Amino acid sequence: MRVIGVGLGRTGTTSLRVALEQLGFGPCYHMFNIVEEPRRIHHWLDAAEGRPVDWTKVFAGFTSVVDFPAAAFWRELVAHYPDAKVVLTVRDPQRWYDSAAATIFKKAVEAESRPAAGRLAFRLATKISPDLGAFTRMVRTAIQQRVFDGRVADRDHAVKVFERHNRDVMLEVPADRLLVYDVAEGWGPLCSFLGVPVPDGPFPHGNDAESFRRDEGRRMRRMAARSVLFRASR
Repeated sequence: MRVIGVGLGRTGTTSLRVALEQLGFGPCYHMFNIVEEPRRIHHWLDAAEGRPVDWTKVFAGFTSVVDFPAAAFWRELVAHYPDAKVVLTVRDPQRWYDSAAATIFKKAVEAESRPAAGRLAFRLATKISPDLGAFTRMVRTAIQQRVFDGRVADRDHAVKVFERHNRDVMLEVPADRLLVYDVAEGWGPLCSFLGVPVPDGPFPHGNDAESFRRDEGRRMRRMAARSVLFRASR
């Protein structure tokens, strides 16, 4: 592992993933890898529920990692990979929450006002697709509960957690090992920190809120379909 991204989700982690891979620090592990390969869900359930985890096995084949759920275990990863450089992606806290509430927290925020019929339909969907059920449990346990005490719908609380997370990283990771980075800064700070040349072409930007909303349903449907087809073939 050469680079650990410890910024919380919705701080430009997808853009950082693409940038790291373009700079030669890939493959880069991201939440998308878990959606595409649901067998990985159980690694994070084990970690969140206190069972032993072999991080070397979890990240076999990867040379960098960003985004949730890894960011929820940043202390463990920073300690396990002492030679890895650490990148803390940051953004304005209020804008971060706006983005998170519209994307990664959206279902949890909506659940508080979801009609009983909607809750029942979702439970049935997770029963039909064990992968979808396990993924939902992983997100709730490893991210919403572990990081935000289950209060992602509480804006003030979530923003305080976000600010505390960034502060803790800056206090605990040695300055010569850490880059505090806003992806809006582009290639310069990242390339300087990693000791690589600035590539030709613009810095990548991806997975904005609109793209996330457009693609999330497709990703979840694909996960559910894989699970149903696997069960049918047994």
